[in-house]
Amino acid sequence: MARLDKDSSLTALSRKVEGVHAAWELGQGRVDPQVLEDVQRILERTSSRRELSAEHTVIGFFGATGSGKSTLFNAVVGKELARSATRRPTTSTAQAAVWGEAGSQELLDWLQVKNATVMDESAEDAVEALNSAQVPVKTGIWNKVKSSVGRGSTVTAHGGLILLDLPDFDSIEASNRAIVERMVSMVDVLVWVVDPQKYADAVIHDDFIAPLSQHGGVMLAVLNQADRLEEAEIPHVLDSLKLLLAQDGLSGSLLAQPLAVSARTGYNINRLREVLGRVAVEKSAAVSRIAADIDSARENLQHHDGGGMPDGITGTSTRTLENKLYSASGAPQVVKAAGDTYKLHAAQSTGWIPTRWLLSMRKDPLKRLHLHQDHDGEPISKSSLPPQSAGQKANMSSALRGFASMSSEGTGEPWSHSIRQAARSREDELPNALERAIATTHYRAEKKQWWWHLFNAIQWIGIIGALVGLLWLTGLFVAQYFQIQLPEPPTVEEFPLPVPTLLVVTGLLLGVVIAMLGRLFTAVGHRMYAKKIERQIFANISEVAQNYVVHPVREELDRRERFVEALDSARD
Repeated sequence: MARLDKDSSLTALSRKVEGVHAAWELGQGRVDPQVLEDVQRILERTSSRRELSAEHTVIGFFGATGSGKSTLFNAVVGKELARSATRRPTTSTAQAAVWGEAGSQELLDWLQVKNATVMDESAEDAVEALNSAQVPVKTGIWNKVKSSVGRGSTVTAHGGLILLDLPDFDSIEASNRAIVERMVSMVDVLVWVVDPQKYADAVIHDDFIAPLSQHGGVMLAVLNQADRLEEAEIPHVLDSLKLLLAQDGLSGSLLAQPLAVSARTGYNINRLREVLGRVAVEKSAAVSRIAADIDSARENLQHHDGGGMPDGITGTSTRTLENKLYSASGAPQVVKAAGDTYKLHAAQSTGWIPTRWLLSMRKDPLKRLHLHQDHDGEPISKSSLPPQSAGQKANMSSALRGFASMSSEGTGEPWSHSIRQAARSREDELPNALERAIATTHYRAEKKQWWWHLFNAIQWIGIIGALVGLLWLTGLFVAQYFQIQLPEPPTVEEFPLPVPTLLVVTGLLLGVVIAMLGRLFTAVGHRMYAKKIERQIFANISEVAQNYVVHPVREELDRRERFVEALDSARD
């Protein structure tokens, strides 16, 4: 028995189904859960129907209490299968008439129909009977028939058929309405049976026909009990019914052309059989129903595509995010502390030696932050920085919101919301990540520069010279005090000072001058070092911004793009 999914001509339909299924998966957690649930039911129904018989067409008769639906069903079948009486509601279970028994049981089990009668004639005879034998085919009402059927020819092909008489959709029994609602979503063709008194009933139009406006290709409206009207009134009632169907959204469908019949007198019963026979011959109603369901599912999902293309991630938005996170992380304070540490160590190496002991009393700013040692990417065992203040947290949240707003600009819900959520998806992890970005920076503020060594050596030369001169002068003073005759100290011709005195003065002046030059060099080195640390920390924070904010947003933008592409692939 052929299956709907085995026909190579259904490649386009398969692509549409795959597109809607992909969009359904991508919409999880974004699209309205009720819409996703409805689409899931359609996909499940589609999958099940494609695995069942393609030779059979399932046609359901739906109608309100008193519409004569069961009587019409019997008239079309030609046997009294469905109960019809004055007691209402008459039908409480689905009744099936089956032509072509092979492969039908799987369909009936799927439909949960237990009351089924296999007709005596074969499927071929049934179709021929329903077509009133040699009735010319009129293309246009249903899809074009197979190549074996042409204009003006008779129907000679065959196909299996399952006709269903269903409970009244306005039944007071909840179980009856449940059966109708389930069958509305499962049968291949829906025949709406109305009567002259209740054809405008809001229940059938608002609750059933209007929600299925995209299914005009697999729906037929039948005005039963036409014998209750004067012959001249029938066209007016049909026009009124046609207007109501147009208001339901079926104006573009040829099946929105209602057909007037009378099950009691047999008026137009053969014509109704002709239409139903064509459906069975063509074997395309099941595919048309699936296509209509998929189109309906795609349209429901389309309403949740955001309505426009978002601006996405730009260099400006990313740079703004990085700058704000840099400020909110406390990095500027750390850069200042690193610079102060650099100046401290530079002064300790190049400053005037007699005053260096004062510098030893000052605390290292980086040590206070536990940043004086390189972590080299290792986990931080102890918090290096003070906890973020309320202001810092507020600035960080503002940075995330601003980036999300710029990235989602141009699209609407639900994707603008999901993009904002993606930007803040790892907000709780950001403080620790920013702290690691700062802590794993290679500061090395105490690393001695080459000019530190040079200035330090000169300082020591000066202080040693001053000490030598001071000791020399002290020795001369002591010798003079004890009246020990010593030779006069030598003098330098250019300077009228003795060498000891010159050593003291020169050593002290050299220390002061080198200390002043050291300050000048330290100021320049401090600016260069602070810029270097700032670049390193900014690079680390930029990486955090990419991993914790930009990448989640990019993934969400990509997801939204794939959602739209999947829906586009599901178009006709």
